[in-house]
Amino acid sequence: MFLLAVGLAQAGETDQTSMTKRRQQGILTGMPFMANLASRTFVDDLGRKIYLAQPPARVVSLAPSVTESLFAIGLDEEIVGVTEYCDYPPQARTKPKVGYANPNLESIVALRPDLVMAPREFIRADILAKLEQLKIPVFIIEAEAIEDIPSHIQTLGRMFGRSPVADRVATDIRRQISEIRNKMKPLPRLRLLYVLNSQPLITVGPGSFIHHLIELAGGANVAAQASAPYPRLNMEVVLKEDPEVLLFPVGAAEGVSESEQQHWRRWTTLTAVKQGRLHTIPSDLLNRPGPRIVQGLETLARILHPEAFSGGTTP
Repeated sequence: MFLLAVGLAQAGETDQTSMTKRRQQGILTGMPFMANLASRTFVDDLGRKIYLAQPPARVVSLAPSVTESLFAIGLDEEIVGVTEYCDYPPQARTKPKVGYANPNLESIVALRPDLVMAPREFIRADILAKLEQLKIPVFIIEAEAIEDIPSHIQTLGRMFGRSPVADRVATDIRRQISEIRNKMKPLPRLRLLYVLNSQPLITVGPGSFIHHLIELAGGANVAAQASAPYPRLNMEVVLKEDPEVLLFPVGAAEGVSESEQQHWRRWTTLTAVKQGRLHTIPSDLLNRPGPRIVQGLETLARILHPEAFSGGTTP
């Protein structure tokens, strides 16, 4: 495992030798005055600095979106641990598992990672503190808008020495986003409610990348005035906003069940129910802020405005 330089010892020949080894071998993190010892500096989405002297050779991912991004830039053997829900690409299923919302600290440490990567909502403060205490660097990424996704991929490319492929992936994502945005611009915006959970009713609001996806795909999020990225709504608000489309994420690992979807049909005054516009979308395409997000965006755009696509709606 890469060694972390976390401070300066008293001057002495032994300490100087140790510091030299640390400088040569690995990841230097946490101390601004050591920035000159590392070739590259990275700042995560919590504003924390990590100094890398060389690309990490062993990384643990604590989210499916991170895992997909790492594979997208050409990593494989370097990925030594993932979550229980990391199922794409197929190679991810063969990697050692370290839990999910409650990652197993002992399992992470046993994998001897040079770096742990996690989104903000999936890393508990106590786990983060313990990893830092164990001198295992943690890099936090948090996508609040769709543009954050290609930017994160390019950051990963620089961190792991895979910039050429990362830049190509990011450029392709931006191109596809731009094409769909331009296609949706002249079309009317349809009021949409994205149902993450029914009881309590949880949806997406400003500050979440899915809110931006809805807007890019030609929708108007009925929770656009919410003060949280994943707000709770009451039915009075929903009835007042009267969504024209109800959208439910579905999937083997996470999503809204068929029975829960059917429960919404009792709200017969909703325009979406009257017009039969209750749709599903694969949760791993829309809920994961990773390289497949453009597939989710196009699927959503096809649901809202099938007339804009020669092939009609996406199944």
